[in-house]
Amino acid sequence: MKIAAISMNDKHLAEIARLLRERNPSDQVDIVSGTLEKLAGNVDLAPPDVLVLDQPSVEDGDLERLERLIHSYPRMAPILLCQQHSPEFLLRAMRAGVREVLPSPVSSSNLFPAIARIEEKLDSRSQANGKVLAFISCKGGSGATFLATNLGYALATLEKKRVALIDLNLRFGDASLFVSDQKPVATLSDVAQQIHRLDPSFLASSMLNVTPNYGVLAAPEDPAHANDVKPEHVDAILKLARRQYDFILLDIGRSLDAVSVRALDQADMIFPILQTTLPYIRDGKRLLEVFRSLDYRKDKIHLIVNRYEKSGEIRLRDLQTAYGASIFRTLPNHYEAAAASVNQGVPILKLARSSPISKSLQEFSRSLAGDATEASQGWSPGWFSRVFQHA
Repeated sequence: MKIAAISMNDKHLAEIARLLRERNPSDQVDIVSGTLEKLAGNVDLAPPDVLVLDQPSVEDGDLERLERLIHSYPRMAPILLCQQHSPEFLLRAMRAGVREVLPSPVSSSNLFPAIARIEEKLDSRSQANGKVLAFISCKGGSGATFLATNLGYALATLEKKRVALIDLNLRFGDASLFVSDQKPVATLSDVAQQIHRLDPSFLASSMLNVTPNYGVLAAPEDPAHANDVKPEHVDAILKLARRQYDFILLDIGRSLDAVSVRALDQADMIFPILQTTLPYIRDGKRLLEVFRSLDYRKDKIHLIVNRYEKSGEIRLRDLQTAYGASIFRTLPNHYEAAAASVNQGVPILKLARSSPISKSLQEFSRSLAGDATEASQGWSPGWFSRVFQHA
């Protein structure tokens, strides 16, 4: 969620920010030192999901200004932290549109349940419209993991989308290593073992955060734990993830089993990754035959050629003839930059922005994101500067 906190007490503000980030590290938290007197009434930009206003003493004029703000942003849920809790005041606050009135200074025992209640309402109100993109290797070494992880970074950093990558290469997955040098706090098998706890906070806290809006759910560290993940777990995780993220990228690996097929069933788009050599062509044809046997629509399958070189012996039209399908996209060969990115665990867009691979990923992410603007994402860091007049 996107949460904004306001207080004229810097100590209170720091504690509110700490609690909010402790509750869910993936939430976007913005803070401003000030009071309702700084309201300017500008409503050009989209608000946060939750507004936490810490103002120990609230006058009728303050409630009127808050009511005008709530009227301008009807989808925003305000939480008021104050020292007034008489039945009359609570009634006036409720009529103004305040969702929760909590004591100031606030504690986790009060704040966390209030946020959870709002989060539950937002979840029930939101539509499950996140797109699931599955990346699968036609043959080992195709670069599917490199492409999936780096595309996720591009969507998050360039297109400002909320992105989750789930490593479904359950026995030998290492997707997190491609974009981070940090050890995952949890893995997909940990989530599966505690599937009864699955909610937005648990899923987010199980992710390795590459950026504030890009998380990776790592594959099990021990291959023996691959069997902990069942097809029904994939269904539950993806159902929740669609409501929490704009894009969910699946690194399938190469093996096809009950879990990976269930994930492919759920995918909106499947990207088989191949290279222009005969072994890839042969294995790619076999994979497409499997997809046909699974009754996947043709418009669900999008072939991607990795490490493509125009001067290669096998041309794109040869591949299209062999597969009886068009090539959706090509990614150029730039081995040095790709190898450095993988070896350092740094996204190639961050390490080598001028690489032809980086440029291709930018184009790919832009095409997937479409014409979405920053305002359509429900958040803009400039919201405060437009709504609040700074002294």
